[in-house]
Amino acid sequence: MRLSQQEVEHIALLSRLKLTDEERERMTTQLNDIMRFYEQLGELDTTDVEPTSHVIPMSNVLRADEARPSLPVDDVLENAPERAGDSFRVPRVVE
Repeated sequence: MRLSQQEVEHIALLSRLKLTDEERERMTTQLNDIMRFYEQLGELDTTDVEPTSHVIPMSNVLRADEARPSLPVDDVLENAPERAGDSFRVPRVVE
């Protein structure tokens, strides 16, 4: 498949890009190179290749989401400008 300059202009219009004539020619060449490379990938025999989502092994770096005891209320509210019982008191922002 080969893209024409008119198709590239249409893609630019949909992408809200304004291309000069030089940019349109360059984008046409580059997009056609990408399409040609993509077609070459389709010719490869991948029958023995396992499907993967990443090319390198990935592991979750986040800790487990487990409930833990929180700080004591008095420690949390120690520097609060105002408190109302066990809560922060804040100025009203909605009338």
